[in-house]
Amino acid sequence: MAQISRRDFVVVSTIAGAAFATGSTRAARSGLDGAAAPRSAEAAPDVDWFDRPMRWAQLTLVENDPGRYDPQFWLDYFTRIHADAACLSAGGVVAYYPTAVPLHHRSAWMGDADPFGQLFEGCRRRNMVVIARTDPHAAHQNVYDAHPDWIAVDASGEKRRHWASPELWVTCALGPYNFEFMTAVHKEIASRYRVDGIFGNRWSGSGMCYCEHCQRNFHSAAGLDLPRTTDPRDRARRAYLAWQEQRLFDLWRLWDREIRAINPRARFIANAGGGALSPLDMKTVGEIADILFADRQARRGLMPIWANGKSAKEYRAVLGSKPVGGIFSVGIEEPYRWKDSVQGEAELRMWVAEGTANGMRPWFTKFSGELYDQRWLPMVEKIYAWHHRVEPYLRNERPLARVGLVYSQQTATFYGGDRARERVEDHALGFYHALIEARVPFEMVHDRLLDRQRLEPFKLLILPNVACLSDQQCDQLRAFVAGGGGIVATFETSLYDEAGAPRADFGLSDLFGARRAGPVEGPMHNSYLRLQHAGASVPRHPLLAGFDGVPRIINGVWRVPVTSAAPVFSAPLTLIPSYPDLPMEMVYPRGERPDLPQLFPREIGRGRVVYFPWDIDRVFWEVLSADHGRLIANALEWATSEERPVAVSGPGILDVTIWRQKASMTVHLVNLTNPMMMKGPVRELLPIGEQRVRVRIPERESVARVHLLVADQTPRVEASAGYVDVTVPVITDHEVVAIDLR
Repeated sequence: MAQISRRDFVVVSTIAGAAFATGSTRAARSGLDGAAAPRSAEAAPDVDWFDRPMRWAQLTLVENDPGRYDPQFWLDYFTRIHADAACLSAGGVVAYYPTAVPLHHRSAWMGDADPFGQLFEGCRRRNMVVIARTDPHAAHQNVYDAHPDWIAVDASGEKRRHWASPELWVTCALGPYNFEFMTAVHKEIASRYRVDGIFGNRWSGSGMCYCEHCQRNFHSAAGLDLPRTTDPRDRARRAYLAWQEQRLFDLWRLWDREIRAINPRARFIANAGGGALSPLDMKTVGEIADILFADRQARRGLMPIWANGKSAKEYRAVLGSKPVGGIFSVGIEEPYRWKDSVQGEAELRMWVAEGTANGMRPWFTKFSGELYDQRWLPMVEKIYAWHHRVEPYLRNERPLARVGLVYSQQTATFYGGDRARERVEDHALGFYHALIEARVPFEMVHDRLLDRQRLEPFKLLILPNVACLSDQQCDQLRAFVAGGGGIVATFETSLYDEAGAPRADFGLSDLFGARRAGPVEGPMHNSYLRLQHAGASVPRHPLLAGFDGVPRIINGVWRVPVTSAAPVFSAPLTLIPSYPDLPMEMVYPRGERPDLPQLFPREIGRGRVVYFPWDIDRVFWEVLSADHGRLIANALEWATSEERPVAVSGPGILDVTIWRQKASMTVHLVNLTNPMMMKGPVRELLPIGEQRVRVRIPERESVARVHLLVADQTPRVEASAGYVDVTVPVITDHEVVAIDLR
C-alpha cells in the first residue's frame, strides 16, 4: 500500500467529513420500521439531553454481524423494555458505516450497507437518545503499513501485537493515531449522523508506550527520558504521570470541541473514572463531563455485591447531580472473557439493584448482535419494566446521607504506588463494609473537594488511611470540625503532604490529640487491645458499648507509635504488645502498655474526632472480626452525634440509601443476605423477614402517602411528630419505601 502523508490524510478526511454533513443516510431507505412515532433523524430530542434517559441499551456489533443478525429484533426489544437511549457500534478498530476516512477499516461483511445508520435511524424513530461507540485501542495491518509510528511500543522497543487478536496492532493513545486519525473519525460520525454523543471505549491506552512520539513529546514537556520504573518517588515517573494525565485530558477536550463544533448538543463521553485507583483525576473528570457511565459490568473474583453501589458513589462525589449510568453485562466478566455467556437472574438482579439503589441509571451491554443464549432477555425486560413503572421515584434530586467516606487519588498514587490496593483501597473497603453492616446511609467524598459548600450536607467524614493531605486540606478539615462536624480517621492519615513527602508529625495532630513517636510497626502477630475498665468514678466510654464483660480484643497488624498531645484521663483502648504464638507453651503475655492509648476520642467545640493509630479498617476487610465491626460502628455513632435520617431494624444485611425527589422521599433496601454476597454469582434470592424503617421527615413537610414500590402495596405505617415508622413485611432482593410529600 502506498504511504499516505499525515497532511494528505487530514485534508482527505476533512473533505469527506464535510461531504457527509449534507448527505443522506442509507438507513432512511432501509425499510426498518415498527416505531410508534416516526421522527426525522435530523430532529434533536432536546438541547441538554443528558438528564432525560433513564434506561440505556448498548449493542456492540462484532465484525461479521452485518448481514447475519436481525436489527429489527433489537429495535423491537429496545421498545419492549422501555429503553430511552442507546449506545451503538460505529467506528475505530472496525467501521460499521460507509466511512471515507483513509485507513478506517470497514467491516468485511458490510458490503454497501450501513449497519450503524440502520440502527441509528430506528432508534431515532423511537425518540431515543443515541450515542456512537468508538474503540481506538487496536488497528489493522493497513494502519501499521502506512503509519508504523502510530503503533504502541513496549519497554524493550518492540511494536505491540494485540494480546487477544494477534493479527491486530495495539495503538498509542497519546500520539497522532488518536489526535489526528480518530479526530477525523469522530468528526465524520458527528457530521453524518447527528448523534447525541460519541462514547470512547478503551480510548486512554493499553499500558505505557515508548513509541517515538511519546519519547519526543515527554522529553519536550519534562526534559526527561521516559521512566523505566513505576515507583512514584522517581522523578521521571512522577513527571510522566502528570504528563500522561494532561495529554489524555487534552485529547478528551479536543474530541469534545470538534464534535460540538458540528453539533452543539453532542459530547464526547469518555469511558473513564472511578475511585481512588482511577488513573485520571476525578475532580477534573467531574468538571469536564456532563454525563458519565460507570463501566463496572459484573463481579469477578472476590468482590462484594455492593461494589456496584460503591462505583455510583465514587462518580457522584465529583459529578454531583449530573447523571451517571451503570453499565452492566448480561454475560460473565471473569478474566477468561466469556463474552457470549449469560449470567443467572439472581446475580443480575442483585447487581442492578445495587446500582439503582445508589443512584445509577441502568445500561445493559450485549456483545454481538447474534444471540447464542436468549435467557437474559426476559431478565432485563423484567428489570427495565419495573424501572419504567416507578421512574418518578428514581429521578433523584439529592441523597440525604449525613456521612461521607473520603477517597484519595493522591494517596493512592504517591503513597500507595504499586501497592495502592493493599495500602489504600483495602482501608476504604473495610469502612465501606462496616457502614453496610451498620446500615448507615453514606456517600463518597473526593479529597480534593473538601470545601465548605461540598461538605455542607455532611455531619461526619471518614478518613480511611488518607495518608496524603495538603496543608490546605488539613485546614478544610479543621474548619469542618470547628463547624460542628465529626471525623473518624485511621493509621497514617495526614502523615504525608499532597505529593507524598513525609511529615515529621501528623498534619492533623491537633485534631487527633496524638503525636507521631516513631516509624510504623508491623506486621504485629498475636497483639491485643486492653479495654478500659469501668469504675465508679470513670464509666466506660460510649465507644465501648456492647463490650460489657470483655477485657480485651484483637489488635490490628500495623500501627503508628504515638504519644498523647492532649490530656488523656482514661483511654478506651491501650496496647497489649505482641507475644509468641509458638510453641504453645510460650503463648502468654509479656506485659501491657497502659501508657500507650490506641484510640483517641476527642470533643472539640461542637465537633467530635476519633483517631485509630492502627489499621482497624484494613484488618476488618481482611479478617471481618465482629469486634472490629462493632468498634467502627460505635466510633461512627459517637462522632456523628445526631440521629440518622433513616434507621432500619430487623434481620439480615441491608444496603440502606435515602433520597429526595421533587415531591417524594425514598428509602432503598437492598437485601445482601446471601452466602454469595462476597463472591458471585448469587445462586438464588433468599428473602429476609420484617424490617422496621423509621424515617425522619424534613421540617415543614408532611406525608401524603407511603407505599412499597417493589411489592406494589401499602405497608403498615405509624406516624408521629417528624417521623414515619414503616413495617416492610419481607424483602427478596430490593424494596423501596416511597414517601409522597404534600
